[in-house]
Amino acid sequence: MDQLLSRLAARQPELSPVPFLAQLVALLRPDDAGDFAQATSNLRALTYLLSRHASYRAGLRHALLDLLGSTRQVQLYTDTGTLSNEAFSQVIRRRIGERLLPPARSATHLADQFGVIFCDREDHRWVAALSPSIWQELWQALAWDEEPVSVANPTRLQLLEAVQVLTARITAIGLEPELVRTYPEIERFESPFLHLSAEASRYVESSRAAMVDAANPPEDDRQIQVLLVQCEEVIVKLRKAASSRGVSVSLTYHVTRLYQHIQRVRVLLALLDPQRSPARDETLFVLLAELVRADNHRYSLRDVFASNTELLALQVTEHAGRHGEHYIAENNSQWLAMGKAAMGAGVIVGFMALLKLLIATWHLPLIWEAIAFGLNYSLGFMLIHVLHFTVATKQPAMTAARIAAAIHQAGGKADMAELAELVVKVMRTQFVAILGNVLLAIPVAWAIAALWLQVTGVPVINQDKAAHLLADLNPVSSLALFHAAIAGVYLFLSGLIAGYYDNKAIYRQIPERLAAVPWLNRLLGEARTRRFAHYVEHNLGGLAGNFYFGMFLGVTGTIGFLLGLPLDIRHITFSSAYLSYAAVTYDYVLPLSVVLWSVAGVALIGMTNLLVSFSLALWVALRSRKLRGSEVLPLVPAVLRRFLHAPRDFFIPPREKAVAAPPDGVPPV
Repeated sequence: MDQLLSRLAARQPELSPVPFLAQLVALLRPDDAGDFAQATSNLRALTYLLSRHASYRAGLRHALLDLLGSTRQVQLYTDTGTLSNEAFSQVIRRRIGERLLPPARSATHLADQFGVIFCDREDHRWVAALSPSIWQELWQALAWDEEPVSVANPTRLQLLEAVQVLTARITAIGLEPELVRTYPEIERFESPFLHLSAEASRYVESSRAAMVDAANPPEDDRQIQVLLVQCEEVIVKLRKAASSRGVSVSLTYHVTRLYQHIQRVRVLLALLDPQRSPARDETLFVLLAELVRADNHRYSLRDVFASNTELLALQVTEHAGRHGEHYIAENNSQWLAMGKAAMGAGVIVGFMALLKLLIATWHLPLIWEAIAFGLNYSLGFMLIHVLHFTVATKQPAMTAARIAAAIHQAGGKADMAELAELVVKVMRTQFVAILGNVLLAIPVAWAIAALWLQVTGVPVINQDKAAHLLADLNPVSSLALFHAAIAGVYLFLSGLIAGYYDNKAIYRQIPERLAAVPWLNRLLGEARTRRFAHYVEHNLGGLAGNFYFGMFLGVTGTIGFLLGLPLDIRHITFSSAYLSYAAVTYDYVLPLSVVLWSVAGVALIGMTNLLVSFSLALWVALRSRKLRGSEVLPLVPAVLRRFLHAPRDFFIPPREKAVAAPPDGVPPV
């Protein structure tokens, strides 16, 4: 480092400072990006050398000033770390192209040279982890007071231009038709976005005039700060409006971009503050860390998806959470109603299992067989939804979102006793739903198989197929649990799909558009059309989720066969029905070990279905609300204590306390 600083001090002005600065950063960079102690030690070593040698600090200062003076800085301040005005799909395509063939770096743009200096993809980790006090010591060691004040003017001009560019963009984004449609009040009242650009222009012109003539004091930025606050208030209102009017990736993209630009303007205004203070210097270090991270992730697809699907993910899980409330029995009557609904689904699943077995005997071409299997599942699940019955395994994806919403509403610090009570309600509702599905699927399948045998004289399936079905239920000698986990993933995906279509129905105003279709009104009449539109508004997500879930289940086995992979699905309700069909084929003469392993397999398949779908749904719901998984961990001991105190409540609702009748002559409350 001493030798490099010596060479930097002797550098001729015509030599580019970038290679020297890149070498200096390489010396500061720790061997492991996570070794913050080494990074701190390296930075302090540089600070020590600069404080001891005037030529070293002068050489480094001049290198930085030459870099700033010979390059265009505005792009670094306005574009690095902020989303561009491209559409979401265009950003994805561009980043994929840049990953495959990185663009050339321009020697005249600071944004490109910045990436040459901080060239390691892990640089953002140690830069951001360094304490502001360490950076402050380095900044002071550079002794900027030894330079005339005017050396900062070129950079100040570039910062002012960046402020003007960013505020113009904020105005344009704030008046996007998609934002106006979601929150029409933007146009009804005086928009802060319209005033922001004009106020920023006055501020910039005043600051430029003050740099030319010190007798003209520049305007302060207080009015701009007020307008920025008002713009942020509009963003909050936009997010609230989106919860009732729906959201899209495009809308999320605009909102995210708007927020990023507002924050960047605030940072630049802090750097332009003529009153030098530790707070201003700290802002510089925060900006440095932000720029380094943005440049390190300039080709990252994950960052684009994470930042631009936030509102959509939240909206999808919010819809799932609202549906989840219907899957939680609050009292004994709701618990019994859930059991009856599950029994109705069990009856239909018994017939769906029959159709699945019959389709397999037709030996259709693979693609047509996969479609037939999928339609059998899809139409059956959709019928269950239309009849207001319940498939137990559909519940976890919905109830997980409800639990995450409860944690989020409490600011991440929910009352664990109340949350444990919610979990208890979820578990006993899940228990009665599984019980209703299985207890009806088994006897219905048995009745169908026995009647079929009585009428036709042959069982629904032959012994080879029955043996295959029983072997598939064995949790030890088969891939039953792995296949059950695949079904759990599909259950999770169907929950997301349901939320997506519920959001789409609202955002695209599908019910209102249906109600206005002329030919539909002539065919059904206005009253029936309105009822149909109302039904679509509240059930489009459920129907779509069930359709896709059924198709997922139907085509997986065929895809596995075509790819030569052991892919298939196992679902608890269908597995229990298949057990009945196999038992009738064998005339109930089965070894006890086979029966026990099959029953255990059905139980474990159900547990795997539920655990996988619930875990994935809870993870997504937490991430969409920017919560961590650790915030759920305190719930585990709370639930265990609740179980030890009242295990019966996990399966059966407690008896409702009777309300004592008021004494004679006292009116009831």
